[in-house]
Amino acid sequence: MEKMKNRWIALYVENQVGVLAKVSGLFSAKSYNLQTLTVGTTEREDVSRMTISVKADDVTFEQIKKQLNAMVEVIKVIDLTTIPIHMKEILYATVSGLDVTGKTEAFQIAEVFDRGGSVKICDIGGDMVLFECTLTENKNNELISLLKSRFKKVQIVRGGAVAVEAISRSNR
Repeated sequence: MEKMKNRWIALYVENQVGVLAKVSGLFSAKSYNLQTLTVGTTEREDVSRMTISVKADDVTFEQIKKQLNAMVEVIKVIDLTTIPIHMKEILYATVSGLDVTGKTEAFQIAEVFDRGGSVKICDIGGDMVLFECTLTENKNNELISLLKSRFKKVQIVRGGAVAVEAISRSNR
């Protein structure tokens, strides 16, 4: 059996009603499991860019790319899996049940994980703090693990990754 790997695709699609449903429908109809899917408009209002993460073997991933390319609404498919990219995901973590010492520790954790504004406490009140994070998936996983090990009440809201091809071609 072929090895399942994390794969990433960027799609440029027509910005029309129903395109997101058609793309996600392709995945569900073929029983492909989407890990994440993010979408937003580009510099052109009539074109959106989707960043899709999927866990698949080589054969399945090639089928996914071919099926996406065959869709009328898809302008371009870019396989981001093996090229240098910059990728971040957004994550919000609410930690509650904190006393003064717990709040201080939360601020210290945010400071340790911060990389140029990548992690900050964006809201605080009562016995709660709200982290806002734009890190890589692995770094967000590390932060979640640390928060869960240090605090009893942690709530996570996680968005999908957004990726762009590196300009220098030497990043990954």
